[in-house]
Amino acid sequence: MAAPRKYSLELRERAVRMYRTSDPKPQIKKLAVDLGVHPEALRGWIRQAEADAGERDDRLTTDERAELVALRKENAQLKRANDVLRTASAFFAAQLCATRRDVDRGVVKDHFRRAVVAA
Repeated sequence: MAAPRKYSLELRERAVRMYRTSDPKPQIKKLAVDLGVHPEALRGWIRQAEADAGERDDRLTTDERAELVALRKENAQLKRANDVLRTASAFFAAQLCATRRDVDRGVVKDHFRRAVVAA
């Protein structure tokens, strides 16, 4: 479960919109003080908005990040399933080998008995 957000989504969107629509661009630190948020939080929001708009290539977009989380979750689930299947396969292979050994011993005993009776 994700931690509760310190700042509301409305505040984030408004802060980013204020920064992006301003001409000239205000200093992030001043805008953050005016809005009552931490400057690095505002800087991160702005960078993420730029990535979502396709203006930055050094960050994942929000959609890409959500897809990555879903793929990592699916990958972990598939790894767990493979571990279960690998364990079950080893278990059944061991039982099959034991059964075959017993059957092979019985076949050898039958051949020996037939050879003795025939002689």
